[in-house]
Amino acid sequence: MEYEFEGRTEEEAIETAAKELGLTRDGFDVEIIESQRGGFLKKGKTRIKVHIKSSVPKKVEKKRLTQASNIRDSEFEEKLLEFIRLVVENMGYSCKVSLLFRENQKLGIKLDSDSAAILIGKKGKNLDALQLLANVYAGHLGKEDVRVILDSENYRIRREETIVKMAYEIAEKVRNTKTSVLLEPMNPFERRIVHTTLNDIVDLETKSEGDGLYKQVRVMYRGPK
Repeated sequence: MEYEFEGRTEEEAIETAAKELGLTRDGFDVEIIESQRGGFLKKGKTRIKVHIKSSVPKKVEKKRLTQASNIRDSEFEEKLLEFIRLVVENMGYSCKVSLLFRENQKLGIKLDSDSAAILIGKKGKNLDALQLLANVYAGHLGKEDVRVILDSENYRIRREETIVKMAYEIAEKVRNTKTSVLLEPMNPFERRIVHTTLNDIVDLETKSEGDGLYKQVRVMYRGPK
């Protein structure tokens, strides 16, 4: 399920969402839709879309999680790693799957393969698809509160650095031309990087446009405060 909330900052919008939905911060994922920096005569505004991790009624969810609580963390990780390895092998590629990190309800998993470029895919789309399958499987094991992150060849870090650099270059272009630029389609994580990177530039605004998982961010000139 999805909901939209608004606040003067991203933090305020997230706090409002958590309060109104009666959830902890780990109970939902956040996508920034629009970010506007405040000025002398204009209040700042950040609009977010909240994705609820599970739409199962609380009573049913509690019962299911209780039943799944017998699965030890180590057993869960073993099952997840084996699932990802089998998916990749069924795609026709050999792959070594290992644990990368454990951190605040996040589980990082590393894929080592001679076919890494194919598993990553154009702009990470194959890796995103594998990551989605891994998260769905984690949910079937009763671990909806764990976010699984897949990486290969340090793609996620390299991609983030590329997006930050691109965002600043586009920002300079928009400020010079005093127009707007529509960026390439990106997944929610990549769009959030753009919004966050440019949020402190007072004469620019950012807004997500389009439908589906891969939307575009428009960077707009709004003038000095």
